[in-house]
Amino acid sequence: MPEDLCAIDDELKAIYHGPDSVCVWVFETREDRNRFVEETAGMKKAEREAVFEARFRGQP
Repeated sequence: MPEDLCAIDDELKAIYHGPDSVCVWVFETREDRNRFVEETAGMKKAEREAVFEARFRGQP
C-alpha cells in the first residue's frame, strides 16, 4: 500500500476488494464515507464507482 494512502485517516476510506481488483475511495468526511458504504452495500465494483462519481467526486 502506498505510504501517502496509509497516511489518510482510515475513517475517510472505503475499500472494495474483489477477485481481480482492489479499490480505495477517499472521502472528505466520515459521514460521506458511511453514507457511501450504506448506500452501496451489496453492489459490484462498477456500480459503486458510478455512485462515487455521481455523488462524491469533486465535492467542495
